[in-house]
Parts: sequence; structure tokens; C-alpha cells
Amino acid sequence: MKVAYLPIFVKQYKKLPEPLRLEVLEKIDLFKKDPKHPFLKVHKLKGSLADRWSFSVNYEYRIMFAYISKDEVVLMNVGNHDIYKN
Repeated sequence: MKVAYLPIFVKQYKKLPEPLRLEVLEKIDLFKKDPKHPFLKVHKLKGSLADRWSFSVNYEYRIMFAYISKDEVVLMNVGNHDIYKN
């Protein structure tokens, strides 16, 4: 899986504490290798975010993304459940 990053994702990522940033990188690497890995809990979002997907970093933090093509995604946001609020 190829991964691109929106500038807002990079900005949010840089604000995270170091241990959490490392965890985010681990989950992105796992996603690149196996986008359907059960640890990630990948799921399609609903409502106004129906064109987007999400996977878990840990119990609290999520990464929201959208498919660009079958094998490429763009990471849009990283954070707690507040990332789902538009």
C-alpha cells in the first residue's frame, strides 16, 4: 500500500508526544504491509464522512484516510475521536 500525507496530518502528528508518534509510525508500517490486519480495526466511516476510512493506533487514537486508488491512500488526520467532527 502506498501512503501519502495531507499537511494537516503532518501538523497533527508533530504535536503528538514522542511515544505516541512512534506508535503511529508502527501502525502506518503495519498498514502498508497488511491494510486488513485485525490489530488496525480498519473500518469505513458513515454519515458526512462516508467517503473516508479509519484505523486504530491505540484505544484512544485513530488515523483517518481516503483511498486514492486501489493500492494508494492519503492519511488525512491523526488524533482522538475529535478527528471525526467536521
